[in-house]
Amino acid sequence: MKVAIFSDIQGNLPAMEKVVSAIQDWDPDLVVMDGDLVNRGPSSLACLELFDRLRRESGWLPVQGNHETWMMRCDRQAPRDALEADMRRFADWTLEQIRPRLDDLRGWPDHLCFDAEGDASWVHVTHGTLNSNRQGITASLPDEDLAGAVPDDVALFVTAHTHRPLLRRFQDVPILNVGSVGSPFDGDPRGSYARLEWRDGEWHWEIIRFEYDRERADRDFQHSGFIEQGGPLARILYEEWRRARLLMPLWRRDFEPAVLAGERPLGSAVDAFIAGLD
Repeated sequence: MKVAIFSDIQGNLPAMEKVVSAIQDWDPDLVVMDGDLVNRGPSSLACLELFDRLRRESGWLPVQGNHETWMMRCDRQAPRDALEADMRRFADWTLEQIRPRLDDLRGWPDHLCFDAEGDASWVHVTHGTLNSNRQGITASLPDEDLAGAVPDDVALFVTAHTHRPLLRRFQDVPILNVGSVGSPFDGDPRGSYARLEWRDGEWHWEIIRFEYDRERADRDFQHSGFIEQGGPLARILYEEWRRARLLMPLWRRDFEPAVLAGERPLGSAVDAFIAGLD
């Protein structure tokens, strides 16, 4: 049995097209998209349309990520005030882009399980953990934080969300993080996905890194309206993609408190944050 699992496309169409082609060439028995297909990037509608076609025509399966959850929350709840509206402009820009196909996201499961040959071969796939699709598993996360977050009766636990490929164990369960197709955060701009094979009574897996047309992706960011219309925070998301680095926690630590307290305008705070990265 051959299984491909990919995640965190984040509206990056050139990266998605490349991983789709690679997976189709490998010809697996099962393909799982492990969440965060949309948002944070310029081409969410095109990515959603491509995945929905693969779901309908080839049986590819979705798992709901935190950004799918957020899109549906943004659809239900308007911003509370002008500042929140400005801070989530990139999400509302994406929401308007995908609104004609928003129903395609509804009903995606939070978790997905499959087996190859009975009880000893069960694989559990989710975007984050059993606790939340916003809880990421990193190399530095203490074992005590994984108690109750990882099932204890599976052959393999597959996760994503952190945008960093990873293999670690918790108790007797191997944990595989498939990384990100569209916006890795480990300093390597190449996309990643996972291949699993059931051979000789056990699962074998590897992370595949792949190059794609980043110049085309950059043009999509520049010309789609995402940066121009997505508000100041869209510029940080673009820098995360460009640098293959996680930047939002630094922004939240060093600049966001003053913005939320009304002590500093959002736009100038983002200007200062990005200037300090160089």
